[in-house]
Amino acid sequence: MNATTETRELVLEPANNVALANLCGQFDEHLRQIERRLGVQISNRGNRFRVIGPAGPSEAGAKVLQELYTLAGSESLDPGRVHMCLQAASLEDMTDPVAASEEPVVRTRRLSIRPRGANQRDYLGSIRKHDLSFGIGPAGTGKTYLAVASAVEALEQERVRRIVLVRPAVEAGERLGFLPGDMSQKVDPYLRPMYDALYEMIGFERVARLVDRNIIEVAPLAFMRGRSLNESFIILDEAQNTTVEQMKMFLTRMGFGSRAVVTGDITQIDLPRNQTSGLRQVMQILDALPGVSFTFFSPRDVVRHSLVQRIVEAYDRHDADDAGGPDVSTE
Repeated sequence: MNATTETRELVLEPANNVALANLCGQFDEHLRQIERRLGVQISNRGNRFRVIGPAGPSEAGAKVLQELYTLAGSESLDPGRVHMCLQAASLEDMTDPVAASEEPVVRTRRLSIRPRGANQRDYLGSIRKHDLSFGIGPAGTGKTYLAVASAVEALEQERVRRIVLVRPAVEAGERLGFLPGDMSQKVDPYLRPMYDALYEMIGFERVARLVDRNIIEVAPLAFMRGRSLNESFIILDEAQNTTVEQMKMFLTRMGFGSRAVVTGDITQIDLPRNQTSGLRQVMQILDALPGVSFTFFSPRDVVRHSLVQRIVEAYDRHDADDAGGPDVSTE
């Protein structure tokens, strides 16, 4: 065994055969999943476990086993739940104890939300420190969820007076008149991810009351023109589908005491081919501007089902191959 390999032994207590079986999974599938992800070897005799591997991964493996065993006593574990715990115990956190000790926690009435991994930690820190923050990356990395959590926390701590949720309704061409209902009902389908997060953090009935009192406002991007939003927490979701003009218009809506978060995935642009994404352009224009922060997520930061991460990576490889492929056009 070489000098870089370590053996970590731990005893999971209190001993509980049902929880142990839940932890290990059928035919030890959960243990094998941890081994593959971290590059370690795991063996056990009852509730005594041994993790063998490089220093960082073996420490991460021991931490994941301990956390999963705690969960195994109260919920049924599956590969997706194991994946989530592996994401939370990212190697960056294990090798950066100073950063881990300064981990931001978003506290709402119903939940305390901790970042999973270094990028989520940096993203939350940036939202708290900057008036304008961008979260850019693939689906499933927590960009929108953490932005909504930060907005709820700011509202409950009375740092802002309202939350404004904005999204370009590209699918309806931003011509919403033919849809039934009032403005909120017309754009609800496009704001569903943010609503789902609000319901989880505040509760369905309270969200409905806040919407009725206009403390939480939903608005299609096209209807933001000419407004000035003071003491507000503004979230622009799916920003890759803004035009250059719309992005500039949105960014100039910020008023006194306001904070804005812009989220998007530049690999999923639904604009017509002849239109430039406002999110793509703003990354170049505001990159070095004081008071503005950019956090870029990668497939490794995906915190949904493990298959989602592999799907994103497969698309990235396909796009890279296309970009570097030979020119097969004919004259």
